[in-house]
Amino acid sequence: MPLHRLTRADIARAVTKSPWTQDFRHLLPVNKHLKRLLRFPHYERFSAKLVPAKDRIKYWNVVPGDQVRLMGDKRSTIHEVQAINKFRNRVYLRDLQPQSQSQADQQQPKGKNYHYSQCQLYLGEYDLPPKDGEGSPRNVPVFAKRIATSAPFWNTYLHRYQWSRFAVNTIPAIPSLKGQRIDIPWPKREPRRHADSTIYDTSKEEVAKVTYKLPPFISTLKGLIPKMPTEKQFLRAVFNPHRTPFYGDTQPPVEMFLSKELSNPHSRDKKQRRWQQYKLYKKNLLQELVDAEIKANPARPHSEARVEAEFRWKRQLEEERMEKMKQRSVASGQAAKDEWRARRKARKAEKERQKLTALTLEAAPNQFIPKGMTV
Repeated sequence: MPLHRLTRADIARAVTKSPWTQDFRHLLPVNKHLKRLLRFPHYERFSAKLVPAKDRIKYWNVVPGDQVRLMGDKRSTIHEVQAINKFRNRVYLRDLQPQSQSQADQQQPKGKNYHYSQCQLYLGEYDLPPKDGEGSPRNVPVFAKRIATSAPFWNTYLHRYQWSRFAVNTIPAIPSLKGQRIDIPWPKREPRRHADSTIYDTSKEEVAKVTYKLPPFISTLKGLIPKMPTEKQFLRAVFNPHRTPFYGDTQPPVEMFLSKELSNPHSRDKKQRRWQQYKLYKKNLLQELVDAEIKANPARPHSEARVEAEFRWKRQLEEERMEKMKQRSVASGQAAKDEWRARRKARKAEKERQKLTALTLEAAPNQFIPKGMTV
């Protein structure tokens, strides 16, 4: 059972077309806060009426892609499962059999769904013994009356729960398979169909062309390794394309910059390496300060010298940290924002002072002017 509670996104994605069970989030209870959110108009098209958690189906044996019929349907119309709603135990169906014009006018409305218990899986057509007075066997559609499953297990490769399903009893009964379990295969997903190529699509020949050119230097150890260009050389080559760049008339050696441009500075390995270097730096700095204190006063006890060195060590580390934060704020533009806020605050205070200076009071009774104040 997942540890995270049920969210609005889980309710919104209740109707799924995937036949696989990857988690059991649909078994989580719905709290009162989430129930209130479901009353909003935005969520009316989702599962506003949810089945209690104890009544929801854990392992679904009727999944999208299956062919079923509805119990009580006298015509035994075969439908295809389009989607399922695991929070309401509902199955969305699509009719497979061709209909006449009169039946098409009376067909089920779009988005019609039925309860899970009303669906019977279609197993196919089987040959049954002929009835009395008939000479040839009958070819009739067979449906599953009772389903059994194997023990579900977690498929670590496909990342989903997997089990097999069997038809124990069928309607009508098959005498030749009496006492046997009929395997019900899971629906296979149709292969993706790609649209035909147009004039706006790139041809395979164009994609297969090799457009990469080797850099203008020998990649073996026998040749000279080119030097990295200076900042001035690089800027001159960028802003003066008419001049001969530092790499000559050939293609620039892009490989020289890949190690810096394509490497992630925030990878776990680099962060761990920086942390280890800083840890070693703090250890060496503390030892240097302790040695300096002992050397400055040899007669002083080493314990007192170490305490004094630790105090200086912590103060120096704090100063370095504050300096790094200041540099980081300058690089990120925070320092400029702080200066702008300070100027705005000073300008606002100056305007308020000018307003108070220009304020004049009308002559009225019960006014007191302090001594030494000129009006």
